[in-house]
Amino acid sequence: MSGKKLQGNKSKYLKIFWMVILLPLVALFVIVAATASGYFGDLPSFEDLENPNSALASEVFSSDGVVLGKYYFQNRTNVHFKELAPNLVNALKATEDIRFEEHSGIDLKGLLRVLFKTVILRQSGSGGGSTITQQLAKNLFPREQIEGFKLVTRKIQEWVIAVRLERNYTKEEIIAMYLNTVEFGSNSFGIKSAAQTFFNKTPEQLKTEESAILVGLLKAPTFYSPVRNPENAIRRRNTVLNQMQKYDLITSLEFDSLKALPIRLRYQSEDHNAGMATYFREYLRLYLNKWCNEHKKNDGSKYNIYRDGLKIYTTIDSRMQRYAEEAVTEHLTDLQKNIFDHWKGKTAWSLHPEIITNAVKQSARYRELEGIDASEDSIKKVFDTKVPMTVFTWKGETDTLLSPLDSIKYYKMFLRTGMMSMEPQTGQIKAWVGGADYRHFKYDQVKEGRRQVGSTFKPFVYTLAMQEGYSPCYKVPNVRVTIIGEDGVPWSPENSDNKYGGMLSLKEALAESVNSVSAFLIKQFGAAAVINIAKKMGINSPMDPYPSICLGTPDISVYEMVGAYSTFANKGVWVEPVFLNRIEDKNGLVLQEFVPKKVEALSEETAYVTLSLLKGVVEFGTGMRLRFRYGLANPIAGKTGTSQNQSDGWFMGVTPDLVSGVWVGCEDRAIHFRTTNLGQGLTPHFPFGDFI
Repeated sequence: MSGKKLQGNKSKYLKIFWMVILLPLVALFVIVAATASGYFGDLPSFEDLENPNSALASEVFSSDGVVLGKYYFQNRTNVHFKELAPNLVNALKATEDIRFEEHSGIDLKGLLRVLFKTVILRQSGSGGGSTITQQLAKNLFPREQIEGFKLVTRKIQEWVIAVRLERNYTKEEIIAMYLNTVEFGSNSFGIKSAAQTFFNKTPEQLKTEESAILVGLLKAPTFYSPVRNPENAIRRRNTVLNQMQKYDLITSLEFDSLKALPIRLRYQSEDHNAGMATYFREYLRLYLNKWCNEHKKNDGSKYNIYRDGLKIYTTIDSRMQRYAEEAVTEHLTDLQKNIFDHWKGKTAWSLHPEIITNAVKQSARYRELEGIDASEDSIKKVFDTKVPMTVFTWKGETDTLLSPLDSIKYYKMFLRTGMMSMEPQTGQIKAWVGGADYRHFKYDQVKEGRRQVGSTFKPFVYTLAMQEGYSPCYKVPNVRVTIIGEDGVPWSPENSDNKYGGMLSLKEALAESVNSVSAFLIKQFGAAAVINIAKKMGINSPMDPYPSICLGTPDISVYEMVGAYSTFANKGVWVEPVFLNRIEDKNGLVLQEFVPKKVEALSEETAYVTLSLLKGVVEFGTGMRLRFRYGLANPIAGKTGTSQNQSDGWFMGVTPDLVSGVWVGCEDRAIHFRTTNLGQGLTPHFPFGDFI
């Protein structure tokens, strides 16, 4: 072969070689340029990169900075880089992208490794080529299910987005954004939720082995779940620790020590039915939904508590809330045992069968069967057939076999309760216990429930007397009082002890809750005047203008009663009870601050004198158990209350800085203690004494 021909062949092969090398590069360059220009579809704008559309949970904070709960579509709360433990960042880099600090969004070495080892040599364990930034791009702007050339262009779009992210954000911001977007399983989106769910910690509190567990979850949240698959989780954790050792982020000694540790979880999957202040959080949720419908963002859309990451700062004090819940549990456990013993061998519905009949017809099961036109016989058979179910007890939930009918009877015997405490000067509600257990008893007895208040209404009558010039020392004969109503029917209440005779001062009469003296006062001033003063003090529930109102016949909520009694401690000024301080958006911008309404309901003198009457209740009257049973020596005023047939037990307590109210009773008023010594509001079982 001649030299000229050889030279020609060499030139030909060289051209072919460069075409093989250059054409793919040129084609790749053209595709990348076309992708960046939007030829294969729109790319996120700068504004999109600045404000990625991730659903953020709205957080509810107590006044002392504790997260009470969240409202979310995805349980995600963002954190900043400074809130991340260094070992967490190191674990992520070692496992996902050790050259993170060196590249600008795309790791060429990683891509070449994937090309030669994974594609050419078919080595499945050689790892992927996606950087943390590329994974962030994919998380922020998810791709739909595509294949073929579209998949190639979508991957290149992610490269372009990754480069743009690197230009717009610092490395620290990208790390934080990535950990905020990833899913960890157990309904935890983002590192803050994951740290709370699995370890009950913040991200900055995580230990190295805990960080390794969470980073390991990113590969497959279910397969490596420390809850469902602990053995897999340990293996994956040790792989992450090994990567950290490989890149000198931990020592060999630390690795040997950490890999031998068992997994220690403090797992608590967030549940709207569990946790602290469940009844309050549900009432707040309904309020916030209404608030969101009435408030709009700059773009004109309404706020959404499940997606917009609002920060809701409440007035609830987490410590006082915990004490209140513990006190309710402790005292109702004992009182529940008493009512079970009291009714042993007897049933309230033997005299009032409509209690159970109505409950059956109001149940969801009955309505469902009725909706498919089931016969009464078939419905009865369903309600009489035992089925597995989980029921509430004061010792915790228990699994049992029970017919739906028997479960209705079982729950009818449970006591319900409502308790609220607030600061009288500010109106800030500090504790809110709407029932025994939100999972099983959904109805909130603080704000929504209204029950007959009994003698706790009497102070409004006495307040009117003090306002009209009476004094605590004013003497009234303890005799039966008869009042002729507008219909001509006489009304003459009896004293609970059926004792009469002698003279009683107004302070003595209120302390002992003497009905005849309350009737004497209502006869002097009339029911309408009492209702007027009660309304000034924040009672908005319906009140009928009958003389019997002096004994507490109206149905009123705990919320209203606590607000009204706070007027006495606040020098006659009624302050609207409030449960919110402010609402902020996800960036900390204050959207609304909440200031309570104030009304000068009474003169300072009237409030002071009435308060002195209420002190007598605790010093020598029906509430004196607070002194001798609980040993409380601090200034306390209060009033007990018992409705007809002991269906409702109340206690209202007032201290200079806190006013609390508690109600206890069964769902149906026909179910109650049949004796006064157990059923009245002065019984020592009520939780107020432990709380103040």
